Amino acid sequence: MRKILNKSFLLFTVLLLVILTACSNNSETSGKKGDAKESGKAVEAKIGVVSYLTGPGAAYGEAITNGFNLAKKEINAKGDVKIDLVVEDSAGKQEQALSAAQKLMSDDSIVALLGPTLSTEMNVVGPEADLNGIPIMGTSTTAEGIPQIGDYVFRNSLPEALAIPAAVKKAVDKYKVKKVAILYGNDDVFTKSGYDTMKKTAEKMKLDVVTTETFQKGQADYNAQLTKIKGLQPDLILCSALYNEGAVIMDQARKLGIDVPFVGGNGFNSPQVIQIAGQAADGLIVATPWFGDKQDPKVQEFVKKYESEYGKKPDQFAAQAYDALYIMAEALKNAGEADRDALRDSLAEIKDFPGILGKFSFDKDGDVVMDPTVLIIKDGKFQIFE
Repeated sequence: MRKILNKSFLLFTVLLLVILTACSNNSETSGKKGDAKESGKAVEAKIGVVSYLTGPGAAYGEAITNGFNLAKKEINAKGDVKIDLVVEDSAGKQEQALSAAQKLMSDDSIVALLGPTLSTEMNVVGPEADLNGIPIMGTSTTAEGIPQIGDYVFRNSLPEALAIPAAVKKAVDKYKVKKVAILYGNDDVFTKSGYDTMKKTAEKMKLDVVTTETFQKGQADYNAQLTKIKGLQPDLILCSALYNEGAVIMDQARKLGIDVPFVGGNGFNSPQVIQIAGQAADGLIVATPWFGDKQDPKVQEFVKKYESEYGKKPDQFAAQAYDALYIMAEALKNAGEADRDALRDSLAEIKDFPGILGKFSFDKDGDVVMDPTVLIIKDGKFQIFE
């Protein structure tokens, strides 16, 4: 009888140990996912940044990186999320952007990427990020098809497909435009995409395209193209260019006596256009989600903080970067952990986020849902185009 009792006790003890071990394992497993969210601790995350910091378009990268750093300082001070940024320079080149991104992606502690700056760069970096299962958000990549690269690819920058038609329509209505000339850089994905949108918009609005002229990055003399355009007397010039070439084009156009308005793509949305072209920049019309003189407390607070930190006013690229890091922080907080897959799913669920650019959401492709504002350069500054 005693033997039977001893055996029963031994069996009970073994079963009890098994149950306790299972409970312990379950507790440990459940604690991993969303651990920070459950405990109230800050989610700590390392995010890689690929930015255009050296070369002819470095003003884009400078503004973007400034926007990230200002947002990071504020986000970390709040304490819900602690972000560390690891920045790599792309110099505006596809191969360097890809190399920088691969270096960042190889670090398992990096949970997401921000950038690169140009759509040309994103066309090679995006597929690699998607293949590696790391969320990537473009803050200045506006060419058509960027979010469609893959499930892990997002952007918070207003695409040309939304911005250009809004600007063209406003200009056509205001100036009773019938004839347009198109000028674009044909050696860059971004400027070519802008041209495609301009062409489609002109066709849809039944405008007479009197000529289509092209140029290359770094070109200095546009007199041949502009002289031809002047002779055809368009009511409006549609130009898809980065700010370097765009500003020089406007300067040379005004010197040739071309005084019609320009509608520019997203590359023109920089104070650098005014700095380079001076008074010749007057008459440039662009559509953007950002207007620094908007009488909105959040906008004015950001402008004040940015000026205090960097000694200059923020542009669209700084504002979009600032909002992008806040969007990333919100997704990290909602995910409750620094995990690539969890962060990707959390990003996809962002709806009506209250940024300085306005209410922001991602659509089913990871693209922007937001309304643009149309601006014109007048008296040497961007103003609302009435």
